[in-house]
Amino acid sequence: MNVLLLGSGGREHAIGWKLVQSPRVTRLISAPGNPGLAEIGDTVSIDITDPTAVLVAAANADLVVIGPEAPLAAGVADALHRNGIPVFGPAAAGARLESSKAFAKHIMQRAGVPTAGSETFTNADEAHAHIAAVQGPYVVKADGLAAGKGVLVTNSAADAHAWVGDCFGGRFGSAGDTVVIEEYLPGTEVSIFAVCDGTAVVPLVAARDYKRLRDGDFGPNTGGMGAFSPVPDISGGLIRQVIDYVVRPVLGVLRDDGVMYRGFLYTGLMLTPQGPKVLEFNCRLGDPEAQVILPRLESDLAELLEAVALGALREDPLEWSDDAAVDVVI
Repeated sequence: MNVLLLGSGGREHAIGWKLVQSPRVTRLISAPGNPGLAEIGDTVSIDITDPTAVLVAAANADLVVIGPEAPLAAGVADALHRNGIPVFGPAAAGARLESSKAFAKHIMQRAGVPTAGSETFTNADEAHAHIAAVQGPYVVKADGLAAGKGVLVTNSAADAHAWVGDCFGGRFGSAGDTVVIEEYLPGTEVSIFAVCDGTAVVPLVAARDYKRLRDGDFGPNTGGMGAFSPVPDISGGLIRQVIDYVVRPVLGVLRDDGVMYRGFLYTGLMLTPQGPKVLEFNCRLGDPEAQVILPRLESDLAELLEAVALGALREDPLEWSDDAAVDVVI
């Protein structure tokens, strides 16, 4: 089959690299791609957040795989689905789990998912008053998509106030028009991924990524500084717990709202003394986590993604290498 892959990062290179290992894939086209993807297939330069441009590029595609979050939030999957083109990636309504942190909190509350307590603000003065009324550490988040850079975790009230000012002052564009302030969760962070077709769920192996810029896990958040897999302190039991008590309930709430979620679902967890709690959802495979998960996958990725796109995912366990993988962002 012909596969159109949307995106240009290391994540997309890892996806494309694994896709072309499948005997089912006869041609890979990446839009816009990168030099690594250009070595294993064709590339085409389009605006991947423009549904019309993607529809033109997908005219001869048997499957479209959406890598990053921006096209999902822009409704590209919706346009492909309306035109009968199989697409791996959730509709915009499902992608709000990532594109709006306030929406994700609302869905988690309805689904009974354990998460940090939070307050949502559309007014800067009210956000500043909240910070003044509580003790740190402070977790301040721009509500929308900010390329992984819209979150501040700090012990300093002054820095938290400044971050609120940055959000409402336009630093993150419209993503900062709403601000979510959460309770700080101590513990160890872990990323758990699954593929979902709206009903069926198949877990991937766990990875741990590091978001802080500087050595020792200090400094501001980034889009990701590196990752490794497997994670020795993450058991199969924990992964099953996350699937049963987080992923399935969230998918159920979305179904109740008429949303069939088809794609990757990333659950960012903090392993706290009170048990695992959800920090965030992403609606795509993480970057840099993809680069340590996909090299370990021994099942056919193209077959898996096509089954999700067609709503025909079977809950058979995937096959994985016992090898370890690590990557560092430079």
